[in-house]
This record gives sequence, structure tokens and C-alpha cells, in this order.
Amino acid sequence: MLSGSSVWGTLLILSCALKLSLTQDEHMNNALRLMSETPLIDGHNDLPWQLRMKFNNQLNKVDLYTLNNTHTNIPKIREGRLAAQFWAAYVPCDTQYKDAARQTLEQIDVIHRMCMKYPEAFMFATSSKDIVDAFSQNRTASLIGVEGGHSLDSSLGTLRTMYHLGVRYLTLTHSCNTPWADNWLVDSGAEPSQHNGLSEFGKQLIFEMNRIGMLIDLAHVSENVMNQVLDLSKAPVIFSHSSAYAVCPHKRNVPDDVLRKVQNKKGIVMVNFYNDYVTCSNTANLSQVADHFDHIKNVAGHSIIGFGGDYDGVGRVPGGLEDVSKYPALVAELLRRGWTDAEVKAALGDNLLRVFREVERVNSLKGTAPDDLPIPYEEVKNDCRTSYGYPVPNPDSAGTILSLSPLALLKLNG
Repeated sequence: MLSGSSVWGTLLILSCALKLSLTQDEHMNNALRLMSETPLIDGHNDLPWQLRMKFNNQLNKVDLYTLNNTHTNIPKIREGRLAAQFWAAYVPCDTQYKDAARQTLEQIDVIHRMCMKYPEAFMFATSSKDIVDAFSQNRTASLIGVEGGHSLDSSLGTLRTMYHLGVRYLTLTHSCNTPWADNWLVDSGAEPSQHNGLSEFGKQLIFEMNRIGMLIDLAHVSENVMNQVLDLSKAPVIFSHSSAYAVCPHKRNVPDDVLRKVQNKKGIVMVNFYNDYVTCSNTANLSQVADHFDHIKNVAGHSIIGFGGDYDGVGRVPGGLEDVSKYPALVAELLRRGWTDAEVKAALGDNLLRVFREVERVNSLKGTAPDDLPIPYEEVKNDCRTSYGYPVPNPDSAGTILSLSPLALLKLNG
């Protein structure tokens, strides 16, 4: 038989456990309420790349309701209250100088087709208004971000064409330098700097992105590029999937001084869930992701924070954030840590909507003609690139005629 003190001790433990459970339920209920009022917008998801690698983009061979070997499918999206997603049109760096532009167009195409195949779940979106409209229809707004400037093949015409196809952000580099911008590996010492940040053409590209209304994404770039773009851009910038360097000193993350510059620019840092960027190790948990949210808020305020899970683009994700269905648990954790409703709503989507609207406003200031000055040929010359359109030296001069095919010579002479 239990003594009186044992009974009271047991009752006390049960009471505390019940109180904790009720508190956790309260935070989750509040999280779900806030997510019903404000769209959760995630900055980066690589499901399109999984569609290429697993199905070679043959959507007829996949059912996004039953697909179970990815972080992302339609049931998980709905459980996670994912209201808007920037889908990554990503191709690897080894396509640079080869077929990067073609493969990127194919990734853009598969995102369009995904929206067409599942119109009850996805609404293709190209504007801040579209995000709000999709939220009101209980569909996931589906936007496109091109991950890596190598996809442009150093062409402003390609940039504009991709914008016309619905692309709304460009990550200036992936994990390789382009002929006009340095990537984050330069800061790690793994690659040499080629431009000390941006080349002159890289600066042209920033202004053209401002002009057409495309979000500039600084995830993956070197610190010099971060600072130069923050100084140059007329519009706010984003980090679509990066975390806080002070919490995890990985060169893919954002240093405190840059966080403050993002605040001054009224931009946004969308926190990445990849274990290596959360704890700088193979393992991480939900609470450690929330540490990044707290740190960014403490350094630069809640107005620059967003979600950038990087699901389906990484092999290791934190415990408690195993797939896209788990966003509410992270929102509940922020509430448990004392975040106000207004701060949570800002991080969920209000911050990104504000940034997007300002980029659209800068674009609306018409009057500037498209920049049609091409990158200097010597900066992109390689065995896989032709020189059509660039000046051909006069054959009567001492200069050497660039090698042209017989057909090209006929066109020139005909």
C-alpha cells in the first residue's frame, strides 16, 4: 500500500505532466490558428530536382498524393499548412558552360506541369497578390526560383526570358563561381576568388533584376557579394535558405553584420533546416533550428525572418522537422519561447510579402529600357560557346578573323 506522501508525490507528477501537455496543446492550437490567418511562405524546396532524379521529369509516372520517399508530397503539404512555396529550378554546377540553360528550362517546365496536373492543390503564382489569392482558395501558391546564376549562361536576355516564364527569384550563384560572381566556397578557401565579389557584368545584372522586378537571392554567394549587392540594389534582397553564422559558423550562413545590413535594406533571411547549417554537424533538432530564429530576431529584429526549409535538397534534417508536415511544430516552439502573434505572423509570411511588394514597386517605376549590353566575350569564351553577334575583326586589317562556320559566313555575306 502506498504511503500518503507517495500518493501526493504521484499526484503532483501527474498534475505537472497534465499541465505541460495542456500548455503544449495550447501552443500548437495557437500555431494552427496563426497559420490559418497568415500564409506560411517557404523560400526554397527542391522537389522539382527529386522529380528529375527519380522520374526524369515524367510526371505521368508519379503520384504526388502517394509519393513517400521525399520530404514533400501533397498530404504532407496540407498537414504542414504550407501556403506558398518557391520551388527551386536547380541544375548542378557541372552543367555550367554546357547545357545549364536547357536543363533549367526543363525544371521550370516541370514546375508548370506540376501545377497543371494538380490544380486542386497548387496555384501557379508570380506575384504577391497571387500568394494572397491562393491562400484564400486553400491552395499552395507555387512560385519559381532559379538556384544558381550559371543557369543564365551569362545572358541578360536569358534572365528576362526566365522572368517571362514565371521565375521570380535568382540565386546569384550555387556552389561554383560564375563568370560574374563569386560563391560561398571562396570564403571557405576551397575556391579562389575570380571577381572580388561581383564583376561589372554582375553589377549590370543586379540593376536589371531590379528593373524587371525579380527578387535577388544571396544564399550561396560569398560575403563580398552579399555586401556589394546590399549596397547596390534599389530593392530589398532575400536569403532564400540560409541560417545564422553566429549560431553555426558555416560559410553558407549569414554573419551578424550582414544581418544588420539586411535589416537596413528591409530584406529577409529565410532560415535553412539542413543539419549542417543548423549545428555544423550531422545531427540537429527542432529546438536548435528555433535558436537561429531567436538569434536573427535578437540581432536584426523579427521583420527580417522567414522560413527556408531546403526540403528535398538536403540529406539530413532535424529531429522534429522530418518533412514539410512539421512546420506547425516549429511555429509552436517559437510561441513557447515567447514570440508574439505579430512576430510569428511576420516570420510566417508577412515579411516575405512586404519584400515582394517592394520589389514589385521598384519594378513599377518604369522608364528605363532593358539593358542589352552583353558580357564581354573574353569573359565567357570557352570551347562550348560561339561568338555570334560579337564584333568580327576586319579581314583587311592585321587582326585575325574569329572562326566561323560556312553557314555563318554565308549569312554574313548574303
